[in-house]
Amino acid sequence: MPTKIRLQRHGKKRYAYYHVVVADARAPRDGKFIEKLGTYNPNNDPAIIDINFDRALYWVKEGAQPSDTCRSLLSYRGVMHKDHLDRGVLKGALTQDQADKKFEAWLKEKEAKINSKKENLSKASSDAEKARLAAEKAANDKKAAAILAKTSELAAAAEAETAEAASEETPAVEGTEATPAAENAEVPATEENTEEPAAEVKEETTAPEKEEAKEETPVAEAAPEKEEAKEEEKAEEPVAEAKEEEAPAEEEKKAE
Repeated sequence: MPTKIRLQRHGKKRYAYYHVVVADARAPRDGKFIEKLGTYNPNNDPAIIDINFDRALYWVKEGAQPSDTCRSLLSYRGVMHKDHLDRGVLKGALTQDQADKKFEAWLKEKEAKINSKKENLSKASSDAEKARLAAEKAANDKKAAAILAKTSELAAAAEAETAEAASEETPAVEGTEATPAAENAEVPATEENTEEPAAEVKEETTAPEKEEAKEETPVAEAAPEKEEAKEEEKAEEPVAEAKEEEAPAEEEKKAE
């Protein structure tokens, strides 16, 4: 029965991973298989390759033919190189110890290459992240500078408008302040003019009043004297009447 080492697809659309299987060449790709040797996930960087080294070497020695992709995977893990060294031992080209030493040296060299590749990838990813952050920071600084410039322009325009409004208001205020000053200046003049005739009128009125007062004072003094004389006359009249009444009464008594 011809056997093949090939990939069996799993996963979902646009995110597939594969099983490394030994199957009959006549079986469908995702059909029945004889043995599973490992897995292959190409979605990561570097790709994850997990293969059972001993079982893969056994099937290669048994004559299973790997597909092109599976041959690359087996070469990556050293299965094909180990099969080549074992064939050299069988032919007598080298001893088993030499073959083992060569394989160990190859493994160390391969591990160093894999590690260096991983380091380079991690460094490249970190550098890309730093570059992305720097570009983002530069873009943010540029935006902030543009916003600051715009806000400063708006503030300057607002200050200019306020200054213009203040300059427009100051002449009007000065004009309004000047008019009360002119009124205040005119009012004293009119008051002085009005006060002068008033003073003249007062002087004219006071002069006749003084003369009248002088004339009235003797009259006022004479008026009380006349009133006193009238009162005395009134008081004397009742006394005389009383005496006249008393006289007839006495005469009557004498007649009796």
